[in-house]
Amino acid sequence: MQAMEAYPLLRAIDSPADLRRLAPSQLEAVARELRAYLIDAVSQKGGHFAAGLGTVELAVALHYVYQTPHDRVVWDVGHQAYPHKVLTGRRERLSSIKQKGGLAPFLARHESPYDAFGAGHSSTSLSAALGMAIAAARTATPRRVVAVIGDGAMSAGMAFEALNHIGSLDHDLLVVLNDNDMSISEAIGAFSNYLARLLSGKSYADLRARGKRLLRHVPPALVLARSSEQFMLGIMRPETIFDDMGLHYVGPIDGHDLGALIRTLKNLRERSGPHLLHVVTTKGKGYAPAEADPITWHGPGPFDPTTGTVYKEKSSGPSYSQIFGQWLCDVAQADPRVVGITPAMREGSGMVEYSRRFPERYFDVGIAEQHAVTVAAGMACDGLKPVVAIYSTFLQRAYDQLIHDVALQNLPVVFAIDRAGLVGGDGATHQGSFDLAYQRCVPNMLVMAPADENECRQMLYTALSSGRPAAVRYPRGCGPGVKIESQMSCYPIGKAELRRAGQGIAILAFGSMVSACRMLAEAHDMTLINMRFIKPLDAQMVLEVAARHDALVTVEENVVAGGAGSAVNEALLAADVHLPVLNCGIPDRFVEHGSREDCLVSAGLDAASLERRILSWWHAHVPGARARARSAARLAGLAAVQT
Repeated sequence: MQAMEAYPLLRAIDSPADLRRLAPSQLEAVARELRAYLIDAVSQKGGHFAAGLGTVELAVALHYVYQTPHDRVVWDVGHQAYPHKVLTGRRERLSSIKQKGGLAPFLARHESPYDAFGAGHSSTSLSAALGMAIAAARTATPRRVVAVIGDGAMSAGMAFEALNHIGSLDHDLLVVLNDNDMSISEAIGAFSNYLARLLSGKSYADLRARGKRLLRHVPPALVLARSSEQFMLGIMRPETIFDDMGLHYVGPIDGHDLGALIRTLKNLRERSGPHLLHVVTTKGKGYAPAEADPITWHGPGPFDPTTGTVYKEKSSGPSYSQIFGQWLCDVAQADPRVVGITPAMREGSGMVEYSRRFPERYFDVGIAEQHAVTVAAGMACDGLKPVVAIYSTFLQRAYDQLIHDVALQNLPVVFAIDRAGLVGGDGATHQGSFDLAYQRCVPNMLVMAPADENECRQMLYTALSSGRPAAVRYPRGCGPGVKIESQMSCYPIGKAELRRAGQGIAILAFGSMVSACRMLAEAHDMTLINMRFIKPLDAQMVLEVAARHDALVTVEENVVAGGAGSAVNEALLAADVHLPVLNCGIPDRFVEHGSREDCLVSAGLDAASLERRILSWWHAHVPGARARARSAARLAGLAAVQT
């Protein structure tokens, strides 16, 4: 990474106050240095990339015009906020982003007072910013509030709910629509920039307000004036919908014209009421490979900034996402009723090949998880076989639809739940910690967790064949490397699998934790059960192993509270069986970012941590001298190996 001497202006900016002390003539140079620094820093360890390159000028302009952190700037999601992090005192730590102990991958209130609102999921900025604007009005605080939302985030229903509320209240709030998917057409030039400044200026605003006051008592004239105004506005700019919703629309404006941005923002800062500024930016701006392919460069790993070569991690085999994608193609080839649905996660969910082979049966609904689930329910009503590919953390946003629109009506929708468990660098907002708990309590649901790659394929087929609401949850990354059978068959519903017979302790492992517990069971002669099904649970297997063992241990990559281990506890209590049970899973706290391995260690779910915890618990809680002596010997051996 280049030394900070290569960035003479940027290295002197430790806060937006430093930026605001610069002359306007220096800001273009700041933007150039900031863009070069982003390319340099992100190339070291990877991170979200293309979106941030597109918001360099916007971040500079916002912090130059607004008195942050007193004025609030709420960034949607956080993908686009890397320039904001650099300008707000986190420059030197940017290359640590997403790493253990490093900067948070998204916005985090605990990290900086300039992060006005924490966000990892999209489309929250407008609601949060409106709440802040209301608070400022209620407390008579002279504060300006800005929400920066990308056009992808505008596809979510929550954003439109917020817009509807914003337009009805008339509070002082600026919404910046960062339109980074549209090409800059002829409309985005000197004339459009001039028009944006004109429409945001005091003269136009005062004229508009005086005209409305003057004509308020002459209804026919007011209607005519409004119609004439809307007609002219429709000619001069591409959108009138925001004006109809109660926001004064300004734009579109070139989001890389720093001078135009600053002049327009200064005008808008002095205006009262709700406004929307439409800026058009280019994802990956200033880095040719990212401009040409912003999807690939959305969140690359480490790369060579000179050649654009991304350093690929070595893979031991296909990822679970790839296994799902191949399965979806196979079943779609065999059955024309199969349709695939994703809320804007085609690449991450492994659906690229499916979308190319079956475009008429591929539905990307945008960042609209609620709609994704209910449109699948509608398809299922009339004979299609919908498969919803969705991340665990994103399915949380559609929980009501899962219950009300799918499970209550017992509709055969398959949920392919990716990134279930601990995902790593994206951190607390993206960890798939809760899906077993929030699905287990829903009637009619079939919930499965594969122990390996082949089980993932067969469970997906089982779900599709079940004729009921069914979910298969699988982790990020690759499995243990088992052979994948091309022939598909259904597992018996609700039946677990004995992986190893032992004595003393029986480990009941769910999904990804089966592999983590295999060596432990072999080393200490324990029984290992691959539970496979969370709902319905194989209660018969639970009771059988309980009768033959001194204690049970449940292990899952999900929160302990209400998770799969809780289902085992309930089965034992229902049968009036009492013996020691240890529930291992994600603890009752949010697990922060790091590698997936770091996150597993933090949660105590790596193989070494599980071994220490289980043996210590066995020694302390299971009665009997023989058992204690056996446990003590094992602990001594473990300590000797570690030493």
